[in-house]
Amino acid sequence: MAEHPPAETRNCADEEFELTLRPSRFVDFVGQAKIRERLELSVAAAAERDESLDHVLLCGPPGLGKTTLAYILGAAMNATVKATSGPVLAKPADLAGMLTNLEKGDILFIDEIHRIQKSVEEYLYSAMEDYVIDIVLDQGVNARSVRLNLPRFTLVGATTRSGLLSAPMRSRFGTAHRLDYYSTPELAEVVTRSARILNVDMAPEGALEIAARSRGTPRIANNLLRWVRDYAQIRANNHIDREVADQALTMLDVDSHGLDEMDKRILRTIVEKYAGGPVGLNTIAVSVGEESGTLEEVYEPFLIQQGLLARTPQGRTATPAAFRLLGLTPRGTQPELS
Repeated sequence: MAEHPPAETRNCADEEFELTLRPSRFVDFVGQAKIRERLELSVAAAAERDESLDHVLLCGPPGLGKTTLAYILGAAMNATVKATSGPVLAKPADLAGMLTNLEKGDILFIDEIHRIQKSVEEYLYSAMEDYVIDIVLDQGVNARSVRLNLPRFTLVGATTRSGLLSAPMRSRFGTAHRLDYYSTPELAEVVTRSARILNVDMAPEGALEIAARSRGTPRIANNLLRWVRDYAQIRANNHIDREVADQALTMLDVDSHGLDEMDKRILRTIVEKYAGGPVGLNTIAVSVGEESGTLEEVYEPFLIQQGLLARTPQGRTATPAAFRLLGLTPRGTQPELS
C-alpha cells in the first residue's frame, strides 16, 4: 500500500532523497508560475533597495514546494535560512533564542506555523512588525522587562491549514501565496528533471505515467520515481518506459488515477457500509483503521479534487463517480437493460 504521511512523520531517508532533487533557483522550480513570478519580483525590488524581503506566507497542501521556495528565496537574497517548525517552538524562550541569533537579512523559516502556541505567537507580533522582542527577567516583585532590538529579518511561514492562522498573525505578513496542485504535464517535468539528476534512463511516456499517478504533488512524484527506479533496476534493465512505470506502480497498488489502497478503502467504506453516506469522519477513521486527522489532511483533499468525495454538514458522501470507480451503480439510477 502506498502511504503519503504528513511532513513531520517522514523519515531521514525521504528527507535526504528530497534534498538531492530540490531545486535551488527559481529557474529550476517547476510549476506555480504566478507565485514564482511574484516572488522573483519581490526579491528584485528588495535587492535594488538593499532591504530585507518582506515577510512571506506560503499556504497549501503538503508536498507542493513551500519549503523549497523558502530556500530558493534565501539563495536569491544571499541570505542564511534558519529553519524550525511550529510544534518545536513550545515556549517563548524557544522563539527568543532563534530570534536573537539572527543576523541582518536572515530568513527565519517556520514550517506548520499554524501550530505555534498562542503565547509564542504573541512574541512574534512585535518581532515581525517592529523588530523588537520583550524578555521578562526574574519573577514576582523582582520581575522586569528588557527590550531587545532585532536585526531586520524575513519571516517565511508555511502552513497546510491557513484557516487556523489567527487574524493578527496573518495581517503581519506582507504577502501570502497559495500553492495549488500540479498538472500532469508539470509533474512530468518534475519527474524528468529528477530522473536526470538521478541518472535514470527515463522515456517521456514513462515520466507521464508516473506524473499521472502522483496526486498532483511533486513530493509524491519523486517518491514514486524512487520506487519505479528500483523496479526498473531489478526487472527492466534500468530503463523506464510507460509499460515499466505501469507495472511498477500497479505492484505498489497505485492505480491509473493515482488512488492507492487506502483511498479505495475509504470509498468502499462509505459506499458499501454506509450506502454512500453521509457518514462522519470519525466513523470512517475507525472503519479503515486510520487517524481522522490523517484522513482529513492527506487523503480527503485528493479525493475531493477528483470529484469522488464530498463534504457536507451531515458528513462525507461518495459521489456518483466514486460508485462508478468501484464498479457499482450510483444511487438513484437504474442499471441499463441489455
